[in-house]
Amino acid sequence: MFDLLLGRGTAGLPPPAPIDFDSLRLPSSPNAALACPPGATAERHEAAPLLPVSLDAAWRALRNLGDGMERVWRMAEWPDRYQAQWVARSRIANFPDLINGEVRAMPGGTGLFLYSRSLLGYSDFGVNARRIADWRGAFTRALQNAR
Repeated sequence: MFDLLLGRGTAGLPPPAPIDFDSLRLPSSPNAALACPPGATAERHEAAPLLPVSLDAAWRALRNLGDGMERVWRMAEWPDRYQAQWVARSRIANFPDLINGEVRAMPGGTGLFLYSRSLLGYSDFGVNARRIADWRGAFTRALQNAR
């Protein structure tokens, strides 16, 4: 546990791993948040409408999403899955949260999947849900700026 708190950036964290959003099961604790297209999962989530953009344009926006964000580091990306993973560390106590994002071609548009979760503690006081909302906004702005 102390390695998680003492590390900087991605140091001290478990090895990065992609998320299988099709079989993802959220923890029973309130320290995780998920956004995905309607009907993509039975898990509790924030609905992210399909986007009228190409998969390649969405992937370019997604993979650069954490760039320039304070206390956020990209850990890995899996281009074959159109997925990336970041760590965000809290200003106080250096708590690490993991964020996975994926874009996927779906009937009717491109789907955005974002999953943010705490590695420590039971409650996150809504931090992960706010992060998902903020990252969705940043993703939308990145797509608009790319046009």
